[in-house]
Amino acid sequence: VRSWHIAGLPVDGFSIDNAIIVRSSQRWPLIIDPQGQANKWIKNLEKPNNLEVVKLSDSNYVRTLENCIQFGTPLLLENVGEHLDPLLEPLLLKQIIRQGGAEYIKLGENLIEYSRDFRLYVTTRLRNPHFLPEVSIKVTLLNFMITPVGLEDQLLGIVVAKERPELEQQKNELIVEGAKNKKDLREIEGRILEVLSSSQGNILEDETAIQVLSSSKTLSAEISRKQEVASATERQIDLTRDGYKPVAKHSALLFFAISDMANIDQI
Repeated sequence: VRSWHIAGLPVDGFSIDNAIIVRSSQRWPLIIDPQGQANKWIKNLEKPNNLEVVKLSDSNYVRTLENCIQFGTPLLLENVGEHLDPLLEPLLLKQIIRQGGAEYIKLGENLIEYSRDFRLYVTTRLRNPHFLPEVSIKVTLLNFMITPVGLEDQLLGIVVAKERPELEQQKNELIVEGAKNKKDLREIEGRILEVLSSSQGNILEDETAIQVLSSSKTLSAEISRKQEVASATERQIDLTRDGYKPVAKHSALLFFAISDMANIDQI
């Protein structure tokens, strides 16, 4: 989850739940994203995997889609309307054909080799789209509209970055370091379990196992110490950041007040 926040996912629970569904759902996600929160997060998250971004109006849309399916590259189809291209139906339904030990999917008249590494994300900027039932049952429909808590946290980051840039930079570095420390601890635990499961006979007589366990214990203690220092520093930074919370809160209220004015009857 920390890596998702680093990639730009808002910190509120609603956004985290949406992200979990996006990453674990069996169907491809269709995301209502009027403020572009999901777009930003997906682009940062999949950037290391050479994400392709297209619109239905792009002239190379079909060719890009076919290449991504074949080579297992993630694809973001952004700014769709209430109607999706019928060409996407076999892909949304995952109508995979198996021939000669390989997997294929039919797009129009073309049979494209299908890579299991392929991922599809679909987003719309419409605030209140009315998708037909036949569209909704083929996708995982998610609402990524920004929440007051998520917007407040983002505005707090912007204000602190403007007023105390060194503080915000240190905060971001600590988030990255904390995620790395937790990842290292999981790797150490995995290494210990591997040693214990592969060791035969009395483990106390296995010099290699003892060396691995000893080094893992030292490394684990060092990581835990670093994490304690980082957590204490992060708490101090958060106390300083809290001083700017009223500005972020009032700005968020102003944003939603202006957004809701569109619902007022002009008469």
